[in-house]
Amino acid sequence: MPEGGLQARLTADGSFSLFSDAVGEGFHSADGALAEARAKFVLPAGLERFAPGGTLQVVEVAVGTGTNTAALLEATRQRGLALSWWGLERDPEPLRLALADGGFRRQWPPEVLSQAEALGASDRLLWGDARTRLVDLPTALTGACDLVLLDAFSPRRSPELWTVEFLAGLARLLAPQGRLLTYCSAAAVRRALAEAGLQLAAIRAVAPHEEGAWSGGTVASPSPLASDGVLRGLSPMEREHMASRAGEPYRDPHGQAGAAEILAARARAQAVSGAESGSAWQRRLGGPRHHRRPRTEGMGGQEQDR
Repeated sequence: MPEGGLQARLTADGSFSLFSDAVGEGFHSADGALAEARAKFVLPAGLERFAPGGTLQVVEVAVGTGTNTAALLEATRQRGLALSWWGLERDPEPLRLALADGGFRRQWPPEVLSQAEALGASDRLLWGDARTRLVDLPTALTGACDLVLLDAFSPRRSPELWTVEFLAGLARLLAPQGRLLTYCSAAAVRRALAEAGLQLAAIRAVAPHEEGAWSGGTVASPSPLASDGVLRGLSPMEREHMASRAGEPYRDPHGQAGAAEILAARARAQAVSGAESGSAWQRRLGGPRHHRRPRTEGMGGQEQDR
């Protein structure tokens, strides 16, 4: 039954997720919430880079159901790593619903579930608008974060957390070898990350719905990112896409604008841009079919950059 505009969903891999009536979008790919957490956030984190016994500094934006948190806790425990974790989240209801759901709880070993519950109840989870709560993170995190996870709703639905200004704030958290991880591969987001001085790589597309897609997400870092079995460099056509009108970033100079205002400002900027339109680029070069995780029936619809 819907509760607070949120409907529970069972994704294709059997894992728990939610659909937001207010936003009109699901919290995860219909292919699987757990599969997405591992493919978009855990594997691209490159945990093998860290020696056992170390502690990772992590900031997670849009904690939601806590699936990414638990998946990272599980993976780091397996590697003998500890987490110093901070989270930013507006709404406590998704996490409450997940932790109360028997299916969600069965997804995790007891020790991981216990850790996730403790973090969710701690003062390290900062509630409210992430744009304003970002400055409440300890100053010691600036330039010291090994991982920043960004799993907000898609830019067309929640542009507030994909703006030049907010992404620049997240970029300042990263250690020299730190990584910002997101499922999103939209040209506007990638250009904003590049403008923040970060090097970019694509997450290789591996999920069933991504067959024929160019990218399964984006990783950004102050340092160059080597191609491997999980990451690859951006292709020339992806970089052309960033330079097209589709790459016009979302902007929120004062950190207080609503979604409609941010979208309207971007549309005005695109209208006067001399760059090639995103749709013309896609027709000319046969652009990627998927820029974001798809939401199937009951999980929302696919959106394209313009």
